[in-house]
Amino acid sequence: MGQALGCIQVNQSKVAVREQFGKFDHVLEPGCHCLPWCFGYKIAGELSLRVRQLEVRCETKTKDNVFVNVVASIQYRALPEKIADAFYKLSNANSQIQAYVFDVIRASVPKLELDAVFEQKSDIAKAVEEELAKAMSTYGYEIVQTLIVDIVPDVHVKRAMNEINAAARHRLAAKEKAEAEKILQIKRAEGEAESKYLAGLGIARQRQAIVDGLRDSVLVFSENVPGTSAKDVMDMVLVTQYFDTMKEIGASSKSSSVFIPHGPGAVRDVASQIREGLLQADHAKE
Repeated sequence: MGQALGCIQVNQSKVAVREQFGKFDHVLEPGCHCLPWCFGYKIAGELSLRVRQLEVRCETKTKDNVFVNVVASIQYRALPEKIADAFYKLSNANSQIQAYVFDVIRASVPKLELDAVFEQKSDIAKAVEEELAKAMSTYGYEIVQTLIVDIVPDVHVKRAMNEINAAARHRLAAKEKAEAEKILQIKRAEGEAESKYLAGLGIARQRQAIVDGLRDSVLVFSENVPGTSAKDVMDMVLVTQYFDTMKEIGASSKSSSVFIPHGPGAVRDVASQIREGLLQADHAKE
């Protein structure tokens, strides 16, 4: 209706291409424009100035013979000062961009091994963007940004990579566990050594206290009971210790059966054995 009355409206973010008798005449900006059809003017078409995005999936092979799907995202738009080129020189901008993306990716990725492809995807995106910018500017398009959004290896290769990663992590975990067990064993051994050392000190002090006590007992008994010798006192102390030991064995409910001489002569034998042991120790010291 608007063209019939000689008027046309161009929406925001768009431009219209006006022709006169089939020849390009002018680019109409957003707004209302007069279009006297009687002079041969008409609208050939409209072109959006918005940034558009094209996702390209390209299958190629790496240097180590692994097939991968590289997904590139291309953001582009028509240049306002080159609307005529964008409208007339290309019939399908998406197909043209896709062809250049395929060309660059299939020229770059085969030079790299799989791990390097993941590490250098920014360099691949930059190479694609530079090639597209140089080629598409001729056709009136600007490449805003190029991103490599995904690199998908073959499913079997991906499974193998995951298994390698899992094996490496298991190996690291086993190493850390072994180190932890080693530390525990060292600490346990140090604790046992310290415990035995302290137990030895305790036994030595206990024996020293017993010896000191016996000595004091002998001295006191000899002073208070005239006519007694140290031997008599030691025999009596041994008898006392003997009966105390028998009492403790009988009172303990958890003690095992112990067969020892229990006659009065046993005390004399015990005393004789102790004295002989002390004498042998003294001779050994000399």
